[in-house]
Amino acid sequence: MPPNSLILFDLVERFGHEPLSAMKAIAERVTDLEIDSPPINVTSEDVKKGLKYAGIEVPSGIRGRLALWGPLIDEAEAAIVMEDAPYYFGCVGCHRTNEMVKYLLRKKGIPILEIPYPTNEEEAKLMVTKIKEFLEGLK
Repeated sequence: MPPNSLILFDLVERFGHEPLSAMKAIAERVTDLEIDSPPINVTSEDVKKGLKYAGIEVPSGIRGRLALWGPLIDEAEAAIVMEDAPYYFGCVGCHRTNEMVKYLLRKKGIPILEIPYPTNEEEAKLMVTKIKEFLEGLK
């Protein structure tokens, strides 16, 4: 996280791992010929998938997001979580989804690196160093 971070995607790939990203999963959905009317790209199967990760009392927007994130979490062997991303990385529903994603990751018991969003060049360099050490430690 943040879900649309090209920097994290690139770093994971550069250090020899396969990045699992929401953008890739979304691309598969909007190009799927079985979906009748993109961008309304939620199917009845998506709703069922979302219920696997959150109860019926959870708002539908969060369940819809979890229908996308849940299978990625199931497939993940490790995770990098960037905390305190700026608002333009998502709305309140995205924030609530992020909290659920972090819960599901911790529940899965995989290695997780939690790092703060960098606000200057020095913090960005430190972030890259921590990610590099984390990814190299997974090999």
